[in-house]
Amino acid sequence: MPDRPAHLIIGEVLRPHGVKGALRIRLLTDYPERIATLHTVVLGRDIATGTRRAYRLLGMRRNAEYGLLRLEGIDSREAADRLRQLLVMIPIEDAVPLEPGEFYLFQLIGLRVLTEEGRMLGELVEVLETGANDVYVVRPPAGPDILIPVIEGVVLRTDIDAGELIVRPPEGLLTPEPDDDERD
Repeated sequence: MPDRPAHLIIGEVLRPHGVKGALRIRLLTDYPERIATLHTVVLGRDIATGTRRAYRLLGMRRNAEYGLLRLEGIDSREAADRLRQLLVMIPIEDAVPLEPGEFYLFQLIGLRVLTEEGRMLGELVEVLETGANDVYVVRPPAGPDILIPVIEGVVLRTDIDAGELIVRPPEGLLTPEPDDDERD
């Protein structure tokens, strides 16, 4: 399982907005209203490595499904343009506390995925956020990835401490295991 990261991604800089240095960002958080209450954000290319820089947050407002950030020291379109494609992050200590049964994506990556009968399906390697419901991408030891919809009745239990995700795959999703009589 991955280590706890120092930062969580809350957005991605798309482009400048206007001529005074505002940044149009793609929001990648379930709590965008919380951004305006922060004092600082961190911008960088990668959550795990690379150079990151903290900026004092002057303001944030919503514009359709995007956010418009104003950062101290970024006061021109040119300065804002240099920040394109950077990730907007916050220290994990500033994250909104989760409700019971909620998990950060980093906690899910690397979980062993098993059926309720105990059949090992593989390792959770990615979470696709589709809008309707998330989809877990499970990498089996052999064969193509398995896509598990995150819906009631399919994802039965998530046990971060045990490193396991227990699922009941929809009918027809998996190839059946060979019976003892069918094995060579």
